[in-house]
Amino acid sequence: MTTPRLRKDAARNWDRIVAVARDLVDQGAALQLNDVARRAGLGVGTVYRHFATPEALLETVATPCLEALAAHGEEALADADPWRAFEGFLTRTLDAQITDASLVLVTSAPADALPRTTELRNALTTTGTELLDRAHRAGVVRADLSAGDLVPLMCGIAYAVNVHGGTSADRLRTGHRYLATLLGGLRATPPNP
Repeated sequence: MTTPRLRKDAARNWDRIVAVARDLVDQGAALQLNDVARRAGLGVGTVYRHFATPEALLETVATPCLEALAAHGEEALADADPWRAFEGFLTRTLDAQITDASLVLVTSAPADALPRTTELRNALTTTGTELLDRAHRAGVVRADLSAGDLVPLMCGIAYAVNVHGGTSADRLRTGHRYLATLLGGLRATPPNP
């Protein structure tokens, strides 16, 4: 998908708006376009010309993370080992959930503001389903695990990690431990020694 090129000043403004929004999301603050404009040192009209709604701005902040996950998903689909591909995709997804506050907000929203967000979310869902189907066909994952189970299980781990707290590194270690426990329960056959 191509987007029209912005004038240099408009591109600088867009970058400033997104950077301020990223900082606010990382701090756990709500995105309000008037507040973003004030913090970016821009007029409110400038912010609204770039982003019609706070949801569109939030999704723009989350897009790099969603794109990276989608790219990793393509790599996972190319992996010949179904279990390794499935495990790697879930690990990368959990890492993103823990380290990028915008991801949880966007993926838990009832609707998307931007077509690109819908495209990326659909790609991730399709990838997760395909990876699970491959793991089922290979007999390496429990037969009763459905694609619909993956999102709640992953969100549950991310929520538990955030309740546990700690530094980002602590939360990642905890998340990996919780995910390893989950994967151990999902695996249909023991791993090779």
